[in-house]
Amino acid sequence: MLDKLSREERLQLMRFICSFAWADLQVREQEREFVRKMILRLDLDADEAKEVRGWLEVPPAADEVDPMRIPRAHRQLFLETAREMISSDGEIGEEERESLSLLEQLTR
Repeated sequence: MLDKLSREERLQLMRFICSFAWADLQVREQEREFVRKMILRLDLDADEAKEVRGWLEVPPAADEVDPMRIPRAHRQLFLETAREMISSDGEIGEEERESLSLLEQLTR
């Protein structure tokens, strides 16, 4: 399914992933590793990868992660990938749980 995403959809997915990494206000090494693997899985080019790594230093702006802008056909993929991100460090904090719940509600 990832290979069906356009360039902009891949970057949009990564904005969401990085915003979930920031949900508890700290980006852990396991989350950084998850992002590195996603960069490879999505076959992002060097400029795209640099942009994504920047979102691990400063989170994407809130208006860039509007769940209503997720194409309906890809909402389940975004949701599943967000779940993978928040569980990547072995802990699911309350902030992460709340963010995931909100995404689930808004993407129905």
